[in-house]
Amino acid sequence: MAQTDLVIQGGGVPTFLLDRCVAATGATSVRPLPPKVVRLHNAINGPAFDEEIKRLLANEKLDWAFVESGKQLTDYGLIAFDMDSTLITIECIDELADFAGKKASVASVTESAMRGEIDYRESLRRRLALLEGLDARVLAQVYAERVQLSPGAGALLEAAQKAGLRTAILSGGFTYFTERLRIELGFDFATSNELEISGGKLTGRVIGDIVDGAAKAHHLSRLRDELGLKQEQVIAIGDGANDLLMLAEAGLSIAYHAKPATREKADVALNFSGLDGVLNLFESA
Repeated sequence: MAQTDLVIQGGGVPTFLLDRCVAATGATSVRPLPPKVVRLHNAINGPAFDEEIKRLLANEKLDWAFVESGKQLTDYGLIAFDMDSTLITIECIDELADFAGKKASVASVTESAMRGEIDYRESLRRRLALLEGLDARVLAQVYAERVQLSPGAGALLEAAQKAGLRTAILSGGFTYFTERLRIELGFDFATSNELEISGGKLTGRVIGDIVDGAAKAHHLSRLRDELGLKQEQVIAIGDGANDLLMLAEAGLSIAYHAKPATREKADVALNFSGLDGVLNLFESA
C-alpha cells in the first residue's frame, strides 16, 4: 500500500491542532511550506483522524487531504475542469436568466440539480425553457461583465500546462462560454451544450443531445484513451452532482467548493482554498 502524507492548507495551523493531527496519523515528520501549507509525512488516515479533528480544521477554515507520498504534478497527463462554479465563479445560465428577469426561478432549479435532487437533463430543459426569446446578444454581455475565473484558476492552469498536462473543460454549460475560455486560456479541449438561436433570440433549446453527467464522464474517458493515459494519470475537478461520474473516471478527483454529495465522494475536497490549492497536493520536482 502506498505511503500517504497529510496536507493541511489555507492558513496557520494552531499548535494544539497540529499536535493532534500528528498523534492521530502517526506522521513521522512535519514540513511547513510557507505561507499557508503544512505537510505531515507518512501520515495514516485511520479512525484516530476522527470527525472532531475534521470539525476543528473546518472551524479554522483549513482544507486537508491525504495524498500519495512523492506524487508530482508531472505524474499526470490530463486535467479536466467543470466550468460553472468551478473554473469560473458563476453559473452562466443563472446570469442569462437575470437578463430575462427570471434569475431566482432558474437559480433555484440550478441549485437543486447541483445537489442531485433532480435529474440534470430535466433541470436543464426546464431552465432553458425560461430563456426562450432572450436576445442572443446577452451572451456577450454575460461573458464580458460577469465571467470571472475562480481564485487560483490561472495559476493552476499555467502550472499544469508547464508540467505537460493536456487540459480540458467538460461542462453542462454552453459552448459560447467554453469555447471563448478554451481559446483565451489555451485549453486543449472543451465540450458543452450548444444553445439554439433563431432570429437572434434563444429558442429555449440546445442543438443535439444534452451534455449531462454521463456525457462528461464519457468525454473524459475518451480523451484519456486517445491520449494513451491510465486512469491514475487523470485529474478531474468539479462541484456538483452532475460531476460525480466524471470524477469517478479520474485517478485524482477534486471537489471544489462543492455540494455535500460531491465532497463526500471525491478524493480531495477544497472548501476554502482557491484552485491553486490543487498544486499543494503535490511534491515539487
